[in-house]
Amino acid sequence: MKEYDVVVTGAGDVGLGIVFKALADNMRVALIEKGDVGGTCVNVGCVPSKTLICAADKVMEIREAEKLGITAAVRGIDFEAVMKRMREAVNFGRDSIKEALEGEGNLDFYHSEGRFVEDYTLETGGNRIRGEKIFIASGTRPFIPPIKGLDGLEYLTNESLLKLERRPESVIIVGGGYIGVEYAHFFEAMGSKVTIVESGPSLVVHEEPEVSELLIKELQVRMKVLTGAEVVEVRGGKGGYRVLARSGDRGEEELDGEELLIAVGRKSNADLLEVEKTGVQTGKSDFIEVDDYLETSRENIWALGDAIGRQMFTHAGDKEAEVAWHNATHEEKLRMDFINVPHAVFTWPQIASVGLTEKEALKNHTVLVGRAKYSDTVKGSAMVEREGFAKAVVEKETGRILGFHIIGPYAPVLIQEVVNAMIHDNDISYITGSMHIFPALSELITETLDNLE
Repeated sequence: MKEYDVVVTGAGDVGLGIVFKALADNMRVALIEKGDVGGTCVNVGCVPSKTLICAADKVMEIREAEKLGITAAVRGIDFEAVMKRMREAVNFGRDSIKEALEGEGNLDFYHSEGRFVEDYTLETGGNRIRGEKIFIASGTRPFIPPIKGLDGLEYLTNESLLKLERRPESVIIVGGGYIGVEYAHFFEAMGSKVTIVESGPSLVVHEEPEVSELLIKELQVRMKVLTGAEVVEVRGGKGGYRVLARSGDRGEEELDGEELLIAVGRKSNADLLEVEKTGVQTGKSDFIEVDDYLETSRENIWALGDAIGRQMFTHAGDKEAEVAWHNATHEEKLRMDFINVPHAVFTWPQIASVGLTEKEALKNHTVLVGRAKYSDTVKGSAMVEREGFAKAVVEKETGRILGFHIIGPYAPVLIQEVVNAMIHDNDISYITGSMHIFPALSELITETLDNLE
């Protein structure tokens, strides 16, 4: 049995954040990771997907240049080169992490699968290790739904699609969440015929309804979008896949595609760790249950990142690492703020949101709502951006921003000043009282807040 001050499961951004904090405090640390260092973000998430989507965005800019009076065309796409550039970005990120871990005298890196065998004790690579403080950052894997015929087929996930060498002629995407709509944008821009099949009533269902409606409208120009459609059976053949989808208004429909991408959600890896053997409780899809301080049902065991299923974004996980480490090393505890975590969807048009939707806010607040279109600003009008808009949800009594939602160009950049105001609990004057450059797209934010009613 080896004893450590800190044991971390998972070498993604979140787990590594804990590792380097512990090493900086001269603690004896064990890191367990069976896969590649860098976790989801570096290997199969943010880094590869956004590298690919940059190419898709450029295609769309060229296609839409005509509205500015510019005649342009995409003369060709080297799909193999696009994929190669993505893999180079992944390898660079992974190698940088490996280099940072090498030579750390107080770190034992167990590059093998780990599982709990008793209280505060794990078995990994033939070793038994015990930690005074344990941080579970084990991440997630794709959730595969129980669809008839899916077993035994070599379908794509957000992970396996990164191995593609040749552009598929057509892709059927099961799932209209963030992963589904981002890769729908990518594949269509690369020249594939795309069909999205979503069982829910809309795409990206956690966004404001107006945002989801506009996204559907824009994507339907480029691809087939089926909402409220359940996939009841999948068949594989020599030419690809046949998907049988059923919906209330359309009945049954057969869809054919060369490739099939399953993107219906994520499942926590906590079950692989057998966390119940150390007394840690889990909930739906095996996501680990934590309190406001990120501590599990077992004292001195914290869980963070995608493993808890709360806000599954890298920036949220990085903040959770700060909060969990503080709470593990200080008497005065910090709460993790899950409400004001911003997120973006890098489809086309882009989406960015923070805080509550209007419907959520109305449960406990009296609210004012403001709306503005990109075209209400000089810059937005110059860009001929006709459809994009922003929506603000503000508490009437205090002027505090409860939620803000944008769909359109540069949405993830524009929303940042709203995030700053919300995190510091400032009212709208924090934004409206400051000078904004004219004419710049940032005026979309002030225009939205000036339209509260």
